[in-house]
Amino acid sequence: MDVSVFRTEAEALSNELIGWRRDFHQHPELGFHEQRTAGVIAGALTSLGMEVRTGIAETGVVAVLEGNQPGPTILLRFDMDALPIQEATGATYASVQPGVMHACGHDGHVAVGLGTARLLQRHQSELAGRVLFVFQPAEEGLGGAARMIADGVLERPRPDRALAMHLWNMRPVGWVSSPAGPVMAAADILEMTIRGRGGHGAAPHQTIDPIVAAAQVVTALQSIVARNLDPRAAAVVSVTQITAGEAFNVIPSQALLRGTIRTFEPEVRERILTRIEAIARGVAEGMDCQAVVEVRVLTPAVVNDAAVAARVAELARCLLPGGEVDDSERSMVSEDMAYFLQAVPGAFVFIGSGNPARGLDAPHHSPRFDFDERALPEAVALLAATTWDLLERP
Repeated sequence: MDVSVFRTEAEALSNELIGWRRDFHQHPELGFHEQRTAGVIAGALTSLGMEVRTGIAETGVVAVLEGNQPGPTILLRFDMDALPIQEATGATYASVQPGVMHACGHDGHVAVGLGTARLLQRHQSELAGRVLFVFQPAEEGLGGAARMIADGVLERPRPDRALAMHLWNMRPVGWVSSPAGPVMAAADILEMTIRGRGGHGAAPHQTIDPIVAAAQVVTALQSIVARNLDPRAAAVVSVTQITAGEAFNVIPSQALLRGTIRTFEPEVRERILTRIEAIARGVAEGMDCQAVVEVRVLTPAVVNDAAVAARVAELARCLLPGGEVDDSERSMVSEDMAYFLQAVPGAFVFIGSGNPARGLDAPHHSPRFDFDERALPEAVALLAATTWDLLERP
């Protein structure tokens, strides 16, 4: 079958895609609380005659589309959760839930997932193999992917390839990127306690000030990326929270620091962790304080399989002849699709959704975030075509 048919069929589905997206946008739900969202998804997939399972990792939904011919299994993953942000878009379809909004495009992702299911189900009789639709809760730092894997989502059937997508407001509609190798960073949570000795703010000589030590540690940490790594290595070390003291005239006994570490390569990560420990302890001890450092893994890097990524790019050029296919996009943002791609070779695809002329270019996680809905049929067409191609040419 000529996969360009998916572009025509996806365009014809535009109004329904927009309707789904706006409904999800108006009714956002936080991670592991996506009850309404999961119910709508399950109902739509059941109406297509699919085998549907719910309650995976609390609110996750999984459905299987069986082809009429034997073949491989392709996993398609779509994240569902919203963010604890008060919306400020002024859109007619703005969130009706106070303090909760879809500020990262997951409402669009779910709509794309339902649209892709609709298109592939139309061609079920020609399908060789099966498609595993995974609607994941709690992507936003809450570990939803790992929970779904622990609940057996990669078993019976075992996927041969995996795909996921993200609407990308930093790029315009018509732009697509799915490069080989690392595309989104591994993320670690850094927590540090600097311990000193508290006392009166008017008598600092009788104290050991952890705030001054913490300030020196924060400054010294900036040397890691600048002076301890190969300049060609990408990495971020950011201290984003400092908590110390309760009164204006009291030097506290300790200061708490939190932040994030972002890397692509494991060896770069290990070098950073070694230097953080050495710098924190050395600087703190030099100021008569003690430093206790803890690092917790949030997610590994998202790493694309080169062959699958190349297939995505090939099909994007076929389906979006007027657009731009970019093989260089990398982001220090993290994504827990990484866990699926550690277990199953596949690709994570960025799909441009910005439109500055219409004011649809606010960054992800902004209270003003919104995107150009013309990206929805493009995403559906690309995912459906790539899935079909991976089944036909495993």
